[in-house]
Amino acid sequence: MPDSATQSPAPTNYRRVMLKISGEALMGDLGYGLHPPTVERIAAEVQSVHTLGVEICMVIGGGNIFRGLQGSAQGMERTTADYMGMLATVMNALAMQSALEGLGIHTRVISAIRMDEVAEPYIRRRAVRHLEKKRVCIFAAGTGNPYFTTDTAATLRANEMACEAIFKGTKVDGIYDRDPARDAGAKRYESVTYDEVLTRNLKVMDASAIALARDNNLPIIVFSLDEPGGFRGILRGEGTYTRVHG
Repeated sequence: MPDSATQSPAPTNYRRVMLKISGEALMGDLGYGLHPPTVERIAAEVQSVHTLGVEICMVIGGGNIFRGLQGSAQGMERTTADYMGMLATVMNALAMQSALEGLGIHTRVISAIRMDEVAEPYIRRRAVRHLEKKRVCIFAAGTGNPYFTTDTAATLRANEMACEAIFKGTKVDGIYDRDPARDAGAKRYESVTYDEVLTRNLKVMDASAIALARDNNLPIIVFSLDEPGGFRGILRGEGTYTRVHG
């Protein structure tokens, strides 16, 4: 009997996705570093999607520990500052790995900079195999190159892993024409094109990431990571979000 007759499909339109979150999302109410209860809450959101049978990639920024661009602005040599920022993303990836494995989910931290004692080196075919085995792959150290953000790294890895969408978890439930925290009249977009994001300077991701997603027709879903069950709900066609598309 064929596999399709013995396996029930996951109740979602997505088979494999990339979840991109900022390092600041792990701070909780702290002004710096990691807030373990917040890390565990986000891990529980990932677990709820993992139980649907969805294959999950993750990229986490490092801004809660060190941001290369800020270090450069304060007089540090840019390349050195960016490498320090990459190392911060590895720390965040290890924290998320610990939280996920505490929930019984097998994970792999895969680093673009070799550090074999704590993470696997990035080998595309091996990473794909991990996903096929339902392991969560947390890609760390950006692209391994300075001058590229973790937004670009997430878009690059999403394309390499054949993800069907990038889910960008933020503190608001989509993309607005103005800052909703400052302007109660801010309008949320239901959907927007890649070119509109660039021309209107909507600050979803950096321009390189948006252009890379556009060139490969990879949709970006912007949603609130602070909404309990939001990640799972959107995968099942529910909830509030903005879709960036072609």
